[in-house]
Amino acid sequence: MEDTVIEVKNLKKYFPVLSNSVFRRKVAEIRAVDDVSFSINRGETLGLVGESGSGKTTLGRCLLLLEKPTGGEVIFKGKNLSRIGSRELQQERRKIQMIFQDISTTFDPKRTVTEIISEPIEAYNLLPPANYGQRVAELLSLVGLNNFLAGRYPYQLSTGERQRLSIARALATNPEFIVCDEPVSALDVSIQAQILRLFESLRYRQSLTYFFIGHDLAVVVYISNRIAVMYLGRFHEVGPRKEIFSNPLHPYTRALLSAIPVPNRAFEKKRQRMVISGEATSTIYQSLGCNFHPRCPMSIPICREKSPPLEEKGSGHLVACWRV
Repeated sequence: MEDTVIEVKNLKKYFPVLSNSVFRRKVAEIRAVDDVSFSINRGETLGLVGESGSGKTTLGRCLLLLEKPTGGEVIFKGKNLSRIGSRELQQERRKIQMIFQDISTTFDPKRTVTEIISEPIEAYNLLPPANYGQRVAELLSLVGLNNFLAGRYPYQLSTGERQRLSIARALATNPEFIVCDEPVSALDVSIQAQILRLFESLRYRQSLTYFFIGHDLAVVVYISNRIAVMYLGRFHEVGPRKEIFSNPLHPYTRALLSAIPVPNRAFEKKRQRMVISGEATSTIYQSLGCNFHPRCPMSIPICREKSPPLEEKGSGHLVACWRV
């Protein structure tokens, strides 16, 4: 049995909506993450996919407690991060790192590449200052960058080089678990492929575990061992990559897969696309039923009345849908 690196139990993150009055009373709440549970084994990549506004980034930030959860537990290697003090949490964050989505605002523009990578090493007192240069050179080489870039500033790097720099900084503390928040969304296709291959190489060489967030299902399918499909704060389908790709059970997953372009003109003409109409409903006022039912072409009365549980349908394939 592979040991579990991170386990999430009934995680919730609600943001209050305040009135415009002087007293700023709470009048509602945004359910960004609503009762989510999952686990990730050592050396595994769990991919999370969903459209913008589904709560993916908030969930990723909750795993590092950059956003304090409203409820639930985040357990890292048997230790409940939700219940430990700030000092102990800071030490645990050395083993958990995050690669942020917007690389243009990730770095301090006044710091050089060497200073950016050395900052986490200095913060955790991992090496004496005399060894910073050697460690920076090792990390740059590891992510495919030349050491002559060590004295440059972020604005002097290309987009792909800045993304590799963000990976090098995340690796500086020798982490075991990395949250990747749409790390290739700002890159063109050719650079995306290079970065994805780099992630796969580092996973084997550094024994890393990933939580890979993305909105492009084709990219997530490529890099992940398992895939979770999220919509408006809830998981609607979770399963092995091949099972999700070949046998999607939830209507939302089918729609996402049907939107992936296939470089085969004859196949494209024959295949039937599943089109979802309407806009995503508000996460402020959620109904008692399935939160996807207003847009679901297969909706029945029970979908509006009761939320479906996430149940296993065989081979580790879980789905939350009354029609399955």
